[in-house]
Amino acid sequence: MKSTRCFSFLSLAATLLIAAFSAFAQVPRLDFNRPQTFDVQHYIIRASFDRAKKNVFGDTTVSLKPLKADFNVVELDAVDLAFESIKLDPSGIDLQYKASAGKVVIDLDRTYSPNELISIRIKYKASPKKGVYFVDADTNPERAHSAQIWTQGEAEEARHWFPSFDFPSDKATTEQYLTVEKGETVIGNGEFLGKSEDSGGTETWHYRMPVPHSTYLVSFIIGKYVKVEDKYKDIPLGFYVYPGKEATARKAFGDTAKMIGVFEELTGVAYPYNKYDQTIVARFQFGGMENITATTMADTEIFFADFDFGKSVVTDLVSHELAHSWFGNLLTCRNWAELWLNEGFATFMEAAYREKVFGREDYMRKIKSDAVEFLVDDSINRKRHGLYNLRAKDVDALFDNSSVTYHKGGAVIHMLREQVGNEVFWKAINIYLNRHKFGSVESSDLKKVMEEASGQDLAWFFDQWVYHSGAPHLTVKQTYKASSKQLTLTITQTQTADAITPGVFRLPMEISVKTATGETKQNLLINKRIQSFSIKTSGKPTAVGVDQDEKIPLKRVKVLGLSTIK
Repeated sequence: MKSTRCFSFLSLAATLLIAAFSAFAQVPRLDFNRPQTFDVQHYIIRASFDRAKKNVFGDTTVSLKPLKADFNVVELDAVDLAFESIKLDPSGIDLQYKASAGKVVIDLDRTYSPNELISIRIKYKASPKKGVYFVDADTNPERAHSAQIWTQGEAEEARHWFPSFDFPSDKATTEQYLTVEKGETVIGNGEFLGKSEDSGGTETWHYRMPVPHSTYLVSFIIGKYVKVEDKYKDIPLGFYVYPGKEATARKAFGDTAKMIGVFEELTGVAYPYNKYDQTIVARFQFGGMENITATTMADTEIFFADFDFGKSVVTDLVSHELAHSWFGNLLTCRNWAELWLNEGFATFMEAAYREKVFGREDYMRKIKSDAVEFLVDDSINRKRHGLYNLRAKDVDALFDNSSVTYHKGGAVIHMLREQVGNEVFWKAINIYLNRHKFGSVESSDLKKVMEEASGQDLAWFFDQWVYHSGAPHLTVKQTYKASSKQLTLTITQTQTADAITPGVFRLPMEISVKTATGETKQNLLINKRIQSFSIKTSGKPTAVGVDQDEKIPLKRVKVLGLSTIK
């Protein structure tokens, strides 16, 4: 008996310790923001290529304004760029500079004040290991394509081919002059302003993106393409595919106009740009990339549209990348720890589109699928992190735990919608987008608008679902007392608590109890490690359901068999 009492005491102590840990322990809120001494206003990027040697010949003008007085040094991100000259523009004054450790530090000719615009023109050569990718032609009839050159900027690859402040918090307008072989097509950001013929069998294409955006969204694609055209209101839509793949383009991208309409209706914010292009490329490392107004798609993913089993996958991919036009491009995560605000929302909007077009059941299928993806990965991945990613300094690993950033992110936004209610949720989203458009956001900005719109204190929600990690594991024990027709449910949270996983989650949850004569539903607040709840029934329970509407899909539930006492 002594050992039994000792065990009970220790169990109680452990439970109290875990509960205390969960209630008071805070995941560190490290500062991942990057200090700035200047604000880039505009990039003019001129580039030509040596395809055999995979070289980029660059000529970039960076126009910026100081953020402090007595400004005389500019530090730009530049990885392995071989500089030919750095001059003040338009005067042509040579500037002294030093290149080292992925940076170029430029000494200005004098001190400048915040109301002055400084333009620096930099000529260089790059042999980029990242950022710009050269792809050989393929003659396989199933996927035949010309040689391609294309960019991938996220997370921090722009610095490998043009000098920049390469961090998501800084936004600037851009302009590109791209010199290519005659007969090729160039797809770039924003408005196509024409092309000019050069000597030597080349052409220079000119694009300008007049809306400020982060450097990781700067892109171009070069190759031989056919363009399938569509339109949404006055917005031209371009689907660029390999010759002979026009039918695939219509299958894959044909609902783009409908998707834009749905997203405008849901958010109350019009599509914010002057065009939307989607282009397939070969050997792309992701499914797609939301480069502003000019999304890049992996050809292998888009080709699934030719098969019935692949149509759902392509629909989700196309809607996901389009959703970034609002969540990621219009407003952007301030730093990489907040990447879930881009990817979690785009994943959720896949489901939101499905709900609007195919109904609630299809929406829930997608939400539950995302939740399962996370729960399976969370059970085996010991390098996990919260939605707020404390591993964000390692930018090369940002997409390693996609089940967190994407799948958990989408499911958490669904839970936030359920917590505040549908009407309030979309009202808050409208405020969020309008308040921060063309700017940067953090999780606290989302929390603030949701609290304003709902009148709720959501600190607990963001603490456990955004800043902490893991998910609750619930064991439900049923005891039925026949004499009083009373069911007692003892619910235990069994997840293992650690530095980032709470020992106790706060779970507002509906319980349903079925008997031979009907069903009883009761709302419970589960907020302790072990809790008991008594529910009056009309008779002996035949089934107990826990959160059957999946308002909290990020959970594991084990319901034990019914025990009956007199």
